[in-house]
Amino acid sequence: MHNRRRSESGGVSFRRVRPAPSTLDRMLKPLHRWIWADARRRGRKLLRFAETEADGGRDLARAAELTHDAVLRRLFFRHAGDEQRHADLFGRRARELLAVQSGPPGFEANWLAPGERGLDDLRVEEEADETLLAFLHLSEQAAAGRFAAYAEVLHADPQTRELFARVLEDEAFHMTYTRKQLARLAPQKQGLRLWQARAARLWSAYLRLAANVAAMFGHLLLLLQYFLLLPPFAILAKRAARSEPQGFAAARRPTPLKSQY
Repeated sequence: MHNRRRSESGGVSFRRVRPAPSTLDRMLKPLHRWIWADARRRGRKLLRFAETEADGGRDLARAAELTHDAVLRRLFFRHAGDEQRHADLFGRRARELLAVQSGPPGFEANWLAPGERGLDDLRVEEEADETLLAFLHLSEQAAAGRFAAYAEVLHADPQTRELFARVLEDEAFHMTYTRKQLARLAPQKQGLRLWQARAARLWSAYLRLAANVAAMFGHLLLLLQYFLLLPPFAILAKRAARSEPQGFAAARRPTPLKSQY
């Protein structure tokens, strides 16, 4: 297995990485436990994870077609296959959960418990190989930490917990090969590429947070308009209706046609 991993990572040996939740995810463990406790919410979130993984697989297949590096092409194609397999696993488990626990959609808390974001913030055709590797490394690292945190709170659902454990094995390899290949392609600038990718991810996270906050304020403003502005107009309309005479109004006298005035 070690020789296989060595050959698939481009002849660069590496040490097995064990994904672990971040400090923030450990602090939010009670929140994650509440989010994943509901079976319907769990199924819907797994469906969203499946969609994201499938999108990431398509982007990686496109990156494999565009790169001129034979080693990266092989690794990207393998990574794309892993993402598609994850999408199938997440989708199958989501359908199992939703088939047992059906009901109306509720609060999913996607921005509090996100999944993997893949390359959704980059245009694959416009980025260099080292830029993609830096972004992928940080994305896989963040996703692996979140998946590890979710697995820790799924004691009541051993099947989903085992699913995350299977996915984490691939995530560990993705984290490692992207870091090693970045070091191979940009040995002098790998730190700069990681810093640039981290800054881009922070900016994208800020934009997503701003959009969510704006949506929440928009809903709040609509509610305030409904409950504060509409009632006075309704009261005025009722008062105006009371002053109107009951029944049909008398017709006006016809205007004589002797003059235009």
